[in-house]
Amino acid sequence: MSHKKSFPMYSVALLLFILGVSWLVYTGFTSNSVYFLNVSEVLAAPLEKVQQIRLFGTVSAKDLHHTKTSPGVDFLLIDKDNAALTIPVSFRGAVPDAFKIGAEVIVEGALLSDRTFSAKTLMTKCPSKYQKENRK
Repeated sequence: MSHKKSFPMYSVALLLFILGVSWLVYTGFTSNSVYFLNVSEVLAAPLEKVQQIRLFGTVSAKDLHHTKTSPGVDFLLIDKDNAALTIPVSFRGAVPDAFKIGAEVIVEGALLSDRTFSAKTLMTKCPSKYQKENRK
């Protein structure tokens, strides 16, 4: 087989490879896209824009309730910049040990039509006691 006849075959194979990789990258980014927002941004956004997000803030002392029938917690999340802005969060699952009033948390889930955040994931920010101390 001459080089002139094999060139179109290699070109088509390379084109198919590039298209395949491009499609995988595109679908990977679009299906796993999660926006990272604070409470004020979620409250200002239209409901359809906050269906799959990560939300961060501080656990409020007001309205903190551990569920009795199953693992989970309901609480208010306070905005990091404006403590007057809060959003109710409902989480069902194992609650991290570091979860407490005043803890900084990240929740992942969706905002429901009643403006309650339904969290699938609850993570606490690592307390400063675990960070390396500055020694002189």
